[in-house]
Amino acid sequence: MRRRQQSGIVGAFDTPEEIIRAAHELRKSGYRRLEGYTPYPLLELERAIGRGRSRIGFVVFPCAIAAAAIAYLVQWWTNAVNYPLNSGGRPAHAPPAFVPATFEMAVLFSALSACVILALWSGLPALWQPIFEVPGFDRASIDKFFLAISDRDPSFDREATARRLTELGATRVELLGVHPATDAEVDERLNGKGGGES
Repeated sequence: MRRRQQSGIVGAFDTPEEIIRAAHELRKSGYRRLEGYTPYPLLELERAIGRGRSRIGFVVFPCAIAAAAIAYLVQWWTNAVNYPLNSGGRPAHAPPAFVPATFEMAVLFSALSACVILALWSGLPALWQPIFEVPGFDRASIDKFFLAISDRDPSFDREATARRLTELGATRVELLGVHPATDAEVDERLNGKGGGES
């Protein structure tokens, strides 16, 4: 399935308090498609942009139960039905002996399913994202806080959204493109308003 590339507007903030306050205000204004990029996790920002509890547990738990059931059935079939072996008078179907392998298979398949699901939900492997083209975005891993608003948001209006971000304290507001920047666009950013920050 081909995913639509992200586009919209992104604002840069200097402090976590500013981006959290901006996210709260934007949600109050009706914006729903917000995304935050911060140097470290901000639980309050996740709540402010409307991220609820992760749904991954609802997918991983059935995988764990299925793996445990299959592991138990295989042990039961091989020990009690297909090749029963009297070992020290122990019954062929001895549930306590099946517990370690059953537990380990549940843990293993939980981890594997979580990895696969997270990769799928995250859109991996993605070698390029439009947010990487935003000037100064490399500071998101150091000391800057970025708040992106998708153009698919029902409340999105390019000028009004950019103005609102500025009013809420964004030090700079940039368009989030739908394609990688051309050389001319990069030159314009570096020589124009976007090239001042280092």
